[in-house]
Amino acid sequence: MKVPKIIRTYCPRCNKHTEHTVTLYKAGKRRKLALGERRHEREKKGYGGQKYPLQRRFAKTTKKQTFKLQCKVCSHILHREGIRLRKVVFQ
Repeated sequence: MKVPKIIRTYCPRCNKHTEHTVTLYKAGKRRKLALGERRHEREKKGYGGQKYPLQRRFAKTTKKQTFKLQCKVCSHILHREGIRLRKVVFQ
């Protein structure tokens, strides 16, 4: 899908429409010491096995990609709701 590098849209901090740079959102590194991560490791340990079944066969051929919009005036970042697409080409 072709996506423009710059989109003019509403900025909640500036309270008006401004130009935003568009990039793909990428999830950050998971923290090993987070409570959920430690709980998951504890439940996987021993003879009980995996807490939930591992996904073997995937039904979907695409993933939902979220766009990260950054205001050029105040540098405020907002996320645009994810849409299904195979490949993103920024123009």
